[in-house]
Amino acid sequence: MVKILVTGSDSRFGKIFKKLNTKHKFIFRNKKELNILSATSIKKNLKKFKPNYVLHLAGLSRPMEVHEKNISKSINLNIVGTANVVNEVSKLGIKMIYLSSSYVYQGTKGNYKETDPVKPWNNYSWSKLGGECSVQMYKNSLIIRVCMTEKPFIHKKAYANVKLNFIFQEDAAKLILKIIDKKGVINLGGPSQTIYNFAKKYNKKIKKIYSKGEFPKRIDMNLSKIKKII
Repeated sequence: MVKILVTGSDSRFGKIFKKLNTKHKFIFRNKKELNILSATSIKKNLKKFKPNYVLHLAGLSRPMEVHEKNISKSINLNIVGTANVVNEVSKLGIKMIYLSSSYVYQGTKGNYKETDPVKPWNNYSWSKLGGECSVQMYKNSLIIRVCMTEKPFIHKKAYANVKLNFIFQEDAAKLILKIIDKKGVINLGGPSQTIYNFAKKYNKKIKKIYSKGEFPKRIDMNLSKIKKII
């Protein structure tokens, strides 16, 4: 049976994996049980559980402002912490699966392929790309650039001029388990559409708003690679 050690298991996305009915054996470790800023903590967990894969979910996401106001926290949790995990799994040959973000793309032309240049547009996306850098150095790894959101859609307003690939976290988790044997970089998300068009399917009362430059207008990704796999 394949054993998958999950870091950051008490995160919003980590809790989704706890609900999945799957043949894989998950080992869920929260930040108290596995501290990604401690090489000793990482080593102890890998030695104890001997996983085949590490699904790295630990890190810092929202609120976005924290990445601007507290860059040390952002750097430590998303860049240094990820590098620490890569450093230890690489010594043991364990497969590393890293969740990055569609936000690493520049957000100007859309339809971004995995091979397109990246240019983060805020500190959060810089921190995710920083994590990617260490993962890229380890060949037994998979980087998933995902665009996902909670279900139900939690906001009362949505951009009508920003196009991306939102998919609900539950659906993203199921797709991730279908590609864990792959390596390299894979875009993952839903159909390209505006945030407003995505949200109004589930909330008819959602209000339109328009980005005036604070949010890139074309962050949508090309999903042809994952479609060929699945």
